[in-house]
Parts: sequence; structure tokens; C-alpha cells
Amino acid sequence: MTETFQFKLLTTDGKARRGEVSMPRGTIRTPAFMPVGTVGTVKAMYLDQVRDLGADIILGNTYHLMLRPGAERVARLGGLHELIRWKHPILTDSGGFQVMSLSGLRKLDEQGVTFKSHIDGALHHMSPERSIEIQGLLGSDIQMQLDECVALPASPKEIERAMEMSLRWAERCKVAFGDQPGKAMFGIVQGGDIPHLRVRSAQALAELNLKGYAIGGLAVGEPQEVMLDMIDTTIPHMPTEKPRYLMGVGTPDDMLKSVARGIDMFDCVMPTRSGRHGLAFTRRGRINLRNARHAEDMRPLDEESSCPAARDYSRAYLHHLVRANESLGGMLLTWSNLSYYQDLMSGIRKAIEEGRFADFMVETQEEWARGDLAPL
Repeated sequence: MTETFQFKLLTTDGKARRGEVSMPRGTIRTPAFMPVGTVGTVKAMYLDQVRDLGADIILGNTYHLMLRPGAERVARLGGLHELIRWKHPILTDSGGFQVMSLSGLRKLDEQGVTFKSHIDGALHHMSPERSIEIQGLLGSDIQMQLDECVALPASPKEIERAMEMSLRWAERCKVAFGDQPGKAMFGIVQGGDIPHLRVRSAQALAELNLKGYAIGGLAVGEPQEVMLDMIDTTIPHMPTEKPRYLMGVGTPDDMLKSVARGIDMFDCVMPTRSGRHGLAFTRRGRINLRNARHAEDMRPLDEESSCPAARDYSRAYLHHLVRANESLGGMLLTWSNLSYYQDLMSGIRKAIEEGRFADFMVETQEEWARGDLAPL
């Protein structure tokens, strides 16, 4: 731990990077996966479990938390860390992505976004300054700039307009953030699927000399190859000495290929949401526990897993829980999935340290390709 926010690049293997983000509430080992705790809870998990699986940081959602229980209330209660009993770093998004999804309930202009709550229809205004204020009230350690995230596909004119707006908002967010020792504000590269706009965004943000940078506006419906092309386009224009965060990504394969391109941090609801819907991520690939083939299979999901949910419970029991809509099914599969994600990141970090990341990537992909155990 340090009293200031610091990023140290420990070693590289090709473009893959092994580093550490140090701040007063703890050290984040990178590459890192951040479980999503949207409203102050990683769904279906105790936060002690989340920590024990290897998570150094979790993510909170500014939009949802400002609506309920409310940023000012959270501040009165001692901040989000105190409220949810998580003593380690928290990153909060800006609320921009959620506001984008409310296209029928919002009005956007230079000053920010006016939108109706999806909960009770109440009117709210989110400016760059208000977004940073809310994140400060929550007590966030890493705060994201307010940006406009455009769903793809979109017209080049619309993508450029949103990217330029996001740059102006980044400047306002930097002023609003000011000097907060031990904390950081990250800028967000936008530009859709248009290479020269991604480059312009990354270069302009780099000039602001922020403490970290994210790539946003991807994993919003475009093919994986488009996402990877945009990462390849953007990375050379992002500062080497600052952490790089790919927002909202993704599948294990997405993360593996993105690390190979120089990404340091990830977040995604996929492991938790999939677990609640009966889908497991394992070293043998995805396993759908709803399928009838598991109904009388007493083998575990993965006998070599470090997680009891994957190692000690039978597929037959998990299948029964999922088909019966028992909450325990979602809890066990979420536990298993987050364990797999954190074990994957741990394996990635170790492989980079040992200079064998390319081999690790091939071995992991080959194991996925072999697929699950044959049915009984």
C-alpha cells in the first residue's frame, strides 16, 4: 500500500504486461479482473468470498447507486467501503453507459444528460461535475470520467460527435476531480469502430496527463475481431507508464487476447450473470447446467478446481438446482465462475512473469477447444 496512486510496470512478455497499481486501500495486481458490484453487491456472493477468490478491487455503478440508496446517503453512512464492508479499492464507472441505454428516457446536451429514473420516473441531471461529485461521495478510489457511449453500429458523424463531446467532458471531469491524494480519475477513449477517431481520442486524453486510461465503447454488439482491431489501433497512443482498462470485457477468450495486446484491467458482469442463468465457465470451456445430460452425472464441474463449488458439488445437483430455480444454484455457479476468472488472471500473471505467456495462451485455448467431458 502507498499514500499515493502509483502504477509500476514490473515486466513484459511481448505486449503483455505484468504490473501493480498501488494506493492507500491496497495493491491491484495486473492484469486484473474486477468483479462487478453494481449496487454495492457482487450478486449472489459474500464479499469475503470475492476477496478470498483473489479479487483486489471491485466495481460499483454510479448510476444505480445515485438512484438507490443515493450518493449523499452513502456519504452520511461513511462511504461505500464502510457500508458494504469492503476495505479494498473500489472503481466506480461514470454512469454514462447506463444513461446510454435509457435512450427513450434521456435528453443529452453539452452540459450533460437529463434522464428519468427507471425506478420511479424522477428527473435527474448528470453533468461531468456531478458525476465526479457522486463518485467522491461514494468514496471511490478510481473514478471514471463521464462519457457518451454510442451503441454500435452507428454513423461516423454520430460517433465523432460523441467522441468529441466525451473529450470536452474529460477536461471538465479533470477540473472537478482536482487533487485527491491516493485516488485517481481515468479518461475513456471513445471513437466507436473508426480507427482515426480512436487515435484522436487517445492522443487528446494522453495530453491531459491523467492517472489511468480506459478504452470504452466496445463489447457493445460488435464482432470480437472489430474489438481487437480497435485495441490494436488505440494501444500505441496510450501512455506506457499508465494502467490501461478495457471496460465491460468480457469472455475468458476476450481477456486472453486483450492481455496479449497490452490491456491491464477488465470488468464484466458475464461470470456473475451467467452463473445466475445456469452457465459455468471452466478450463474445459462453457458448460450449460440446464442441459439434460447432467441430470444423473455425479462428477463435479472440474475436479482440479480450487473452488469448492466447482470441485465438490456434482453436476447432477447443480442441474437440479438450476432447473428448480433454486437460488443456491446461481450462488454456486457464480462462485465457480468468479473463481475461474480469478484463477485465469493469476495464471496469466504468472505466465508473463515467467516469459511464457504465448505458450500459456495456446495451452488455455487448446483446453477450451477439447471441450467438456464426454457424457456418461
